[in-house]
Amino acid sequence: MNYRSGVLTGVAAAVFVGGFALGIVWLLFGSPIEVLKLTPPKTEATVPKPAKEDQFNTVILSADAEKKLGLARGTVKREKMGRNRFYGGDVMIPPGQTIIVSAPVSGLIKEPSTEKAIPKAGQTVELGQPVLQLLPLLTPEGRATLAQNSVDAEGVEEKAKIDLDGAKITLDRLSMQLVDKIASQRMVDDARVIYDGLVKTHDAAVKRVSLLKRVIGESDSGTTTPIFLTSPEKGFLRNLSVVAGQHVPAGAVLFEVVDTRAVWVRVPVYVGDLPDLDLAQSARIGNLSRRSKEELLEAKPVVAPPSANALAGTVDVFYQLDNTSTKYSPGHRVGATIPIRGEVESLTVPSAALIHDTLGGTWVYEQTIEHTYVRRRVVVQYVVGDKAVLQDGALKPAAILITGGSVELFGTETGYSK
Repeated sequence: MNYRSGVLTGVAAAVFVGGFALGIVWLLFGSPIEVLKLTPPKTEATVPKPAKEDQFNTVILSADAEKKLGLARGTVKREKMGRNRFYGGDVMIPPGQTIIVSAPVSGLIKEPSTEKAIPKAGQTVELGQPVLQLLPLLTPEGRATLAQNSVDAEGVEEKAKIDLDGAKITLDRLSMQLVDKIASQRMVDDARVIYDGLVKTHDAAVKRVSLLKRVIGESDSGTTTPIFLTSPEKGFLRNLSVVAGQHVPAGAVLFEVVDTRAVWVRVPVYVGDLPDLDLAQSARIGNLSRRSKEELLEAKPVVAPPSANALAGTVDVFYQLDNTSTKYSPGHRVGATIPIRGEVESLTVPSAALIHDTLGGTWVYEQTIEHTYVRRRVVVQYVVGDKAVLQDGALKPAAILITGGSVELFGTETGYSK
């Protein structure tokens, strides 16, 4: 076999094998051309449901769904708003609202009664509530001092009684002269004021004499009638330095009462901000988190001893806050919103329109057409009352926003509600 015959033999064999394979495919799958048509071309990616850009963050409701949700609406406005600046502050007790009660004489501490124990530190006490008893232990020198004080008090009482009787005679005489039109009504009023003041002076002198006599009591055994030490103010016991059965010397600190119905908020302010702040206006106090829907409390500026921190470059400003609900304790860290001088035209929305996602983003729902609502991202600069001031963005003045039912819309959009 020569070279040419070998080539022809190989070509014939290849044609035979190819034909045989084509016949097998034909028998099993049909026409080879149809098989090639049914095989899809390979692609790099597939998108089952392509999204359209104009449908992002969009919710379309039926009329019945809107009625069930009870949607409320508000509008975007551009108006002049006062600006604010946020600072951290701390709660403190104003001067004069911390009262320390000391032992008037040396003695033995006892419970206020057989039924009641001495209150513990932190408990609330009322004005005039007995906190403990002091059973005086009088030395000879102490008894002599008490006796002298008793004599002096009786002399003050006698003088107060004489002054009171003279004022009563003057008031009666002027009252009779007023009927006869000899004296004027102003003269009678002045005499009545003097008389009322002398009545209080006489009553105080009588009580002092009674107290000294009660303290002296029967001193044969070296003791006297127990003294009830009561709370001088409504508040809570911050310190209680004694226990029942303890002997204390005269002047020893027994307990401390703190009145927290009105507290001060100390706000350190950077000295560079002072010219911009309107410190004559009230500040709004809330948590340090400064949540947009938090109810802030009004605190009025007060005059306080000046203080500053040279290292931090801050000056302290003080505000008085009503704390009858005892919400704040001494040292409580708070956030203070202080107004800035002047007003600036800003873009505002009702604060009820704001919603927050899990990542802290802030959004609103805008009604673009009937039954169609689009979620827009917004950046809140600050909140004043029921209005939120926004940075300029996608929202335009007069745009309609959802203020009630926005959370339900968000749940509908994300698939967490029906």
